[in-house]
Amino acid sequence: MKIILATGNKGKIKEFKNLLPDDEVIAFSELLGDMEIIEDANTFQGNAVIKAQTIYKKLNDENVVVISDDSGISVPTLNGEPGIYSARYAGVDATDKDNLHKLIDELNKKDLQQTPAFYTACIAIVYQDQTYTVHGWMHGKVINKEMGDQGFGYDPMFIPNGFDKTLGELSQDIKKEFSHRSAALKLALRVLKVIL
Repeated sequence: MKIILATGNKGKIKEFKNLLPDDEVIAFSELLGDMEIIEDANTFQGNAVIKAQTIYKKLNDENVVVISDDSGISVPTLNGEPGIYSARYAGVDATDKDNLHKLIDELNKKDLQQTPAFYTACIAIVYQDQTYTVHGWMHGKVINKEMGDQGFGYDPMFIPNGFDKTLGELSQDIKKEFSHRSAALKLALRVLKVIL
């Protein structure tokens, strides 16, 4: 199956290709070049739909499958921050490291060495002008330091339930068994089987 990903995030592209080894996964930029998509919804679902529908309309091919993902980490003791602002928590042009360090700083301001947190992933699928969405979650805790260099984003400070290592210390093969994106993708694949 040929799937167009409505993301420019290299970490997400790599993860999707790893999760979908039997499919041809192409980043939209390979077909359309770089373009900015304004994500101005107030939910992960809303932003995922905006991205998928925008790319689907630009491709102008009703038989293409466009998948987008909007995901992030939420820390209840920080009023759910960063939430939908995970990718730009430290500012519009923030790097993954900038965002990670800001969250560590926010934990330190509250004297928290660790606190519960969870990842949310919403995947939107657009095919033949119809839009479908699914969600996946991963629960655990964040710590006030970074450990490991695997993954991307907040992975080096997040310890999933049932583990004593951060996502930054776990291999991709282990993470794909239980990650929020894997959980959402399993549901997305069920949707694709029905609609294709």
